[in-house]
Amino acid sequence: MAAMKEIPYKIYLEENEMPQAWYNVRADMKNKPAPLLNPATMQPMTAEELGGVFCKELVAQELDNDNAYIPIPKEIRDFYKMYRPSPLVRAYCLEEKLQTPAKIYYKFEGNNTSGSHKLNSAIAQAYYAKNQGLKGVTTETGAGQWGTALSMACAYLGLDCQVYMVKVSYEQKPFRREVMRTYGASVTASPSETTAVGRKILEAHPGTSGSLGCAISEAVEAATNQEGYRYVLGSVLNQVLLHQSIIGLETKAAMDKYGIQADIIIGCAGGGSNVGGLISPFVGQMLRGEADYRIIAVEPASCPSLTRGKFAYDFCDTGMVCPLAKMYTLGSGFIPSANHAGGLRYHGMSPVVSQLYHDGLIEATSVEQTKVFEAATYFARVEGILPAPESSHAIRVAIDEALKCKETGEEKTIVFGLTGTGYFDMVAYEKFNNGTMSDYIPTDDDLAQGFAGLPKVD
Repeated sequence: MAAMKEIPYKIYLEENEMPQAWYNVRADMKNKPAPLLNPATMQPMTAEELGGVFCKELVAQELDNDNAYIPIPKEIRDFYKMYRPSPLVRAYCLEEKLQTPAKIYYKFEGNNTSGSHKLNSAIAQAYYAKNQGLKGVTTETGAGQWGTALSMACAYLGLDCQVYMVKVSYEQKPFRREVMRTYGASVTASPSETTAVGRKILEAHPGTSGSLGCAISEAVEAATNQEGYRYVLGSVLNQVLLHQSIIGLETKAAMDKYGIQADIIIGCAGGGSNVGGLISPFVGQMLRGEADYRIIAVEPASCPSLTRGKFAYDFCDTGMVCPLAKMYTLGSGFIPSANHAGGLRYHGMSPVVSQLYHDGLIEATSVEQTKVFEAATYFARVEGILPAPESSHAIRVAIDEALKCKETGEEKTIVFGLTGTGYFDMVAYEKFNNGTMSDYIPTDDDLAQGFAGLPKVD
């Protein structure tokens, strides 16, 4: 047996080692995600119907349950080279501080101006829109990472970009909003008076801080009312998890290069783009009987779709204009509290991640935001990176698992996704540092109101 290579602090793949194709975990899933339904007919959405909202090639990717690998176009791979491959980092300092026998690694996706993993799918979706000859795209954004990434991709390709930003994040994160505008995007606080669905939501919920579900409704309406525009989404959809599989593919390649075997893999979970992208190739191994891992999806206690939601068909948006997806959901009418992990404030979960969770292939847990920011601050002081609030959910659980190893003496290898940086999230850090941050956990009655609005699907 060959000697294992000495493991460096940061593991980089060579440019020629970067994946040439995305991995489609659905091809290996015995229980495929249920199809999207047309809310008017309650029948599976056809490619033609989806083509009125999404780009043609993205529709094909959305519906593809059979091809395990989808080639990445050269133009997208060339763009990826600006910031990929991203490093897999050994958290030696964190291990030492915790005095744990566990080995901790994180895949760092904050090495680009958008500050997060979202650029992996943004450039792909913008590329297909450009190839289709479209004028522009519309979208929603929660904390702003997706909107920032899409504005970058559209600027690069010369597309118009219209962003509906959840109102609480629009107000809490003005600098991220201004980055989008610097890249040429128009940014509207959602819900707004600029769309019919926005006005309807405001009438029903005066003074609401908004939600990703609200912003999605507005963005879809804006796309369908403008010729030459399509809607693009930063999470949840099959196509997005496909593009984000680049994270997991690189992580696995880096680990294989140095003979590292993961025991626990952890990702933050809002709509599913990060955790789904990180875990896909590892879940694929599990599905094929090649390996076994403990995989944990971590969500905010204020918006606990996996841990307290129902596995049912639901609208993907608050305005009920989008297709129905079978997923773990709190109900499309559920408006989460204005917590600071804006990218995780979505009422549902990716159908792929939901099915994997339902089948027992992955676990889920929820954490309160004060505990999340305790972990974020600790990590920043020890590892030198100020993490995004979303990423810090994974950090919290990674630390907790490492401390369990300290108690038991087990030398487990823990891998988590560090989705991006938190330098535009300083309002949240300020509230934590001032001791004014509070935790909100919805009551059963709160959740019951959301569940009451679930559509009746036979």
